[in-house]
Amino acid sequence: MSPFDYHYMLKQVEEKGRDLYRCDFVIDDIDRPVITKLIAYFLRDGDVAAKEKLDLHKGLLLTGPVGCGKTSIMRILSNFSLPDHRPFLKSSQEISLEFTDLGSDVILKYSKRAFNPYRRMPHVHCFDDLGFEPLVNYWGNKINLMAQILFTRYNLMHSHGMITHAITRLNAVELGAIYGDHLRSRMREMFNLIAFQPDSRDKRK
Repeated sequence: MSPFDYHYMLKQVEEKGRDLYRCDFVIDDIDRPVITKLIAYFLRDGDVAAKEKLDLHKGLLLTGPVGCGKTSIMRILSNFSLPDHRPFLKSSQEISLEFTDLGSDVILKYSKRAFNPYRRMPHVHCFDDLGFEPLVNYWGNKINLMAQILFTRYNLMHSHGMITHAITRLNAVELGAIYGDHLRSRMREMFNLIAFQPDSRDKRK
């Protein structure tokens, strides 16, 4: 039996959404299964996570159509997570822009240096709009920066338990076309796939 009241938690998510976004923020019925899975994950509720086939040692790959609320829901739910599991959210495009200033140190910033300096706990990062970042120039060559970061974080997942989340509106085939089958297979190991329904309402309207 779960120690959490999920009906109450869904109401709490709506209240936090109204605080952060808009006074008429509500969770549509079509989205409730997705939100329930995310609540179970961020509360580290092992029984419900197992029932929903979620591996708490993996991160989340949250997908869905434009405007369905992927990023806002991830921001809201992160407020319910324990500090060690609370993700730092950053768009992939912003990280590519950072490369202009920091160069290859950006890869280290989001991978080998992404640890709490006092406790050596790995930071949880959430990369938004994955798959829409531009290629970057590195010594005259075009490289896929996010692919490099994800590969490194994949290795750190196995060696240090580093968790990575990502948000995208692309499907697995489209991600494979961008990052290649090699990384796509790694992503299956890194992520629990959670998908909004294709006909989920556009929350921007």
